[in-house]
Amino acid sequence: MRERQRLAAFAAFLIMAAVAAPAAAAEIAASSDILPVPTITIYPGDVIGNEMLADQSFPAGTRTNAAILADRSVIVGKVARRTLVAGKVITANAIAEPELVKRGGIIRAYFNEGGLSMTTLVLPLQSGALGAIIQCRNVDSGRVIMGTVQADGSIRIGSIQ
Repeated sequence: MRERQRLAAFAAFLIMAAVAAPAAAAEIAASSDILPVPTITIYPGDVIGNEMLADQSFPAGTRTNAAILADRSVIVGKVARRTLVAGKVITANAIAEPELVKRGGIIRAYFNEGGLSMTTLVLPLQSGALGAIIQCRNVDSGRVIMGTVQADGSIRIGSIQ
């Protein structure tokens, strides 16, 4: 008789464990952070593509402990500033906007204000991403000027906000 009671208690325990296990797994999943991580090692200068990232679960609060990027759309299309190791979180200072203008290459600069429009060739003295204000040397006059990097890789001179 005592053996039957033990078996019944054990069977009840197994049933409760089977019912509670999915709930416990759901609770653990809800208390974790899902963050994008590299699937391969990404080296400095590499453009980060969506296929290079996978979602990985981390303990709850990982996202708030540091400046960790949790949104793929913020990461994809950016350039790695340092080596990103596969399976490790990506911090905000590990990526940067791609540089549209490279130091030392001759490019076009435009000045448009009012009815006046001028174009010249400049030598960038700095590299820059979209919207960056950089120094350039006018090829004709040798004068150093400031300009804003445009989406097409040119420089806009004047009316710098």
